[in-house]
Amino acid sequence: MNLVRLLRRKLSAPIFLLLLVAFLWYSIFMVEDMTGPNDVDTESMDVYDVKLRQAINENTPPRDHVKPLEPPDDHDKNPESPNFPIHDKMKEPAVDQQIDNIHEQNVNIDENKQEVNKKDEKLQIKPPLKELPKFDVLVKEGLGENGQPVNISKDSLSEEQKRDYKTGWKNNAFNEYLSNRISLDRTLQDPRDEKCKLIKYPENLPDVSVIVTFHNEAWSVLLRSVHSIVNRTPKHLLREVILADDCSDMPHLAEPLDKYLEDFPKVKVVRALNREGLIRARLRGYRAATGTVLVFLDSHIECAEGWIEPMLDRIAKNWTTVVTPVIDVINDDTFGFQFQDAKATSVGGFDWNMVFTWHGIPEEERKRRNYEDHTPVRSPTMAGGLFAISHAYFTYIGTYDDGMDIWGGENLEISFRIWMCGGTLETTPCSHVGHIFRKRSPYKWRSNINVLLKNNVRLCEVWLDDYKEYYYDRIGHNLGDYGNITSRIELRKKLKCKSFEWFLKNVYPEMWVPGESLAYGQIRAKTRPYCLAGNCDYGQTGKPLSMANCSVTQNLWYMTTAREIRRDYGCFDYSGNPVIQVQACHQMGGNQAWEFREDNTLYHVLTNKCLEISQDGKKLFMNTCLGTDYQIWLWNRTRPKGATRNWNSRD
Repeated sequence: MNLVRLLRRKLSAPIFLLLLVAFLWYSIFMVEDMTGPNDVDTESMDVYDVKLRQAINENTPPRDHVKPLEPPDDHDKNPESPNFPIHDKMKEPAVDQQIDNIHEQNVNIDENKQEVNKKDEKLQIKPPLKELPKFDVLVKEGLGENGQPVNISKDSLSEEQKRDYKTGWKNNAFNEYLSNRISLDRTLQDPRDEKCKLIKYPENLPDVSVIVTFHNEAWSVLLRSVHSIVNRTPKHLLREVILADDCSDMPHLAEPLDKYLEDFPKVKVVRALNREGLIRARLRGYRAATGTVLVFLDSHIECAEGWIEPMLDRIAKNWTTVVTPVIDVINDDTFGFQFQDAKATSVGGFDWNMVFTWHGIPEEERKRRNYEDHTPVRSPTMAGGLFAISHAYFTYIGTYDDGMDIWGGENLEISFRIWMCGGTLETTPCSHVGHIFRKRSPYKWRSNINVLLKNNVRLCEVWLDDYKEYYYDRIGHNLGDYGNITSRIELRKKLKCKSFEWFLKNVYPEMWVPGESLAYGQIRAKTRPYCLAGNCDYGQTGKPLSMANCSVTQNLWYMTTAREIRRDYGCFDYSGNPVIQVQACHQMGGNQAWEFREDNTLYHVLTNKCLEISQDGKKLFMNTCLGTDYQIWLWNRTRPKGATRNWNSRD
């Protein structure tokens, strides 16, 4: 009112009345128009309603997979010259055009997304944002810093805390309760070899798109993964971080995650409306990526200092090189970061169950590296969860086999394809990424097919040639429905890939080939319906030989020309103790030298004794060879059907 009196004194009556009328008109009409009606049902128009998300998604054009071009005539030449051009000039022209097409697709997609978002704004009035998880109030300063382990005494927890502790383990198969109390930006020790720290990398390394796939990941673990990527990747090298959400249904991974990531302009989320599995989720991330190099990571990792430059450097020097970091273990209970010394770097292998295995570096590879612990090491296969590959090369060799379901087998398939089609697979000891290795998967799939079997049969049919028979022996030659593989066979022809025998001869000559065996199959006791059994997985040997119910697909044994009774990495071993064991094969005879004699006894050469089963069928022991029924074993004296090793040296 004081303002009104002041205006009346200062202004003439006509001007004052004109201003007063204008003010009243604005108040009545304009403000009402701005506020609008107040009876909109915002809940029914929530953008996170599944039906609305589906409707919006249907307006978005599909991102068709870019098929590989015809390979160049000299594709199998290995350009390892240190003068090989890097960054934008590193790609061959034909592949450059493919990447331009991919980028053009991405631009079109972004434009379509903007149009959809505009329609979305007209359709709805968004409800208030749900609160972010109150994570920050749980963090205890200093906890887990430098990657140190933290031990929680459950006895010291309140009843409510114990419930949270138990729920975290149930939902995630790791200690989420502890993770929520460790900073998202916790420090880590620098695990690199001292020689790695002295390496000076070029400033113009290619930029990178980091693709992280996740499904119902714990809030703190997912964000700690993102923070470590952003914090420890030089800004000029990081093009983007793409979080590929495989249809998570936990509330914190919807709008709260989007809200949190508003402070991270280089991080974006691409979501699937239906559960697709790791393989297709990664392909979704790949189609959204624009970086020169792609790095695929799991969602429960932490990148260490200097993790990215060593991998980018190798790819910049040779676009067909695929690189994995050293994968350090983050303890699932204590979250301790267990750094792996460069001297202990492992390489990947596999067994005839089509299972990935870790191995020490072979002597020939150590020699090739001049016994330098910090230099890249060639690896026959990779675990598959963490690796870097040129965007152009990933496209060129056919990305993933999208006929595979969920996960399993894709890591071996792409490993074989890289080597057989002119590429190189390496691990660089100068790059470290920690990974939480869970003892079980917390996720459940509704599937009426054996996914791992399907995926493995696909890779065997396309890449293993006659060696596939060794896997088929393990599954009773029951291949099941593995889908159409025509396009993958055509891909192998177009890329002019080498044979699997070439791979075994030149890349993995240490691999044991069952085709050289003199006998194979189950070893059945004459007096009891039991077969000899033992764990022969890599790193799982050292346990007693035992008896088990006979099964068509389990406990196959092979009698080798070196007089071993073995399967994969485990051999019958008797050192004079009462217990016969399955130990790691050492190929030195001695306590692992056996004969399957004409009278069907299993004879131990060193001790001159025979394997015998007790009368009740529960125990095994060594005894003087008497040829009794308890020492008679039924075993197939034929060679396996698959290919045999017919080489002595590498090409």
